[in-house]
Amino acid sequence: MQKTKKIDELEVGQELPPLDLPITATLVAGGALASRDYTPVHHDRDAANAQGLPDMFMNILTTQGLCSRYVTDWAGPDAIVTRVRTKLGGPNMPGDLLKIRGKVVSTEGKDADVEVSGNNAWGNHVTATFTLRLP
Repeated sequence: MQKTKKIDELEVGQELPPLDLPITATLVAGGALASRDYTPVHHDRDAANAQGLPDMFMNILTTQGLCSRYVTDWAGPDAIVTRVRTKLGGPNMPGDLLKIRGKVVSTEGKDADVEVSGNNAWGNHVTATFTLRLP
């Protein structure tokens, strides 16, 4: 099992390991349904086409879950997320490759802020800042 990062092990500017996630129809639809988001554009290609998009697209809760997993997998099991600020950009659809990157942007006391970005062929899909409390 991975050890939890300690605040004194972090440096501002430190990059998290990259994570590239292939986006599948199963991930998009499964994430929407698991979060009880039954909006048709998240599981029905025809509904997304009617809205002017080429395919169904990922909902914000799935995106947030992927970003949270990225940060907490890196930080370790005893890290506590105390704040999240998220902004969505362009869509994330089946066939896309979501490239998630992160870096430490500040540390103060036992807290660290980690900025996360997720990009695909459309450009920026998500930006987020996570505040973590670390031992």
